[in-house]
Amino acid sequence: MKKNLILGFLAVIALGIIGVWYFIFYRPTHNKRDVADEQGIAVTAAALVKAYQENEANANTQYLDKAVEITGEVSDTTRDAAGKPSITLKSEDAFSNVSCTLKQDAPGIVLGKTITIKGVCTGYLSDVIVIDAIVTKQ
Repeated sequence: MKKNLILGFLAVIALGIIGVWYFIFYRPTHNKRDVADEQGIAVTAAALVKAYQENEANANTQYLDKAVEITGEVSDTTRDAAGKPSITLKSEDAFSNVSCTLKQDAPGIVLGKTITIKGVCTGYLSDVIVIDAIVTKQ
């Protein structure tokens, strides 16, 4: 009786460890979505920022964790802390823009040029944040 109880307890612990490993280490690196295969919600950078500024809850319902295809003027190109390329698309508000972290380098991006980027919207801080983005039109 005790032996079966101990074996059952050890089996539950083993399953728990496997579950933690799967959801923390394996799944985030192997089950990434590819926005290139998704239909994006077409929106301008100015309209996206305005939607978040006017009503963040409604904008989250419409854009959060969804593929968005944003058209806007490039105001900055940098690299984030992890070294990934990042492009900022200008909005009508000088203090709030759309910050897009790209999956890979996109050569030929020119400041002041209007481009279209498709990525996953993760919400609004002082800028609207878009990750795993690709440049669809230069």
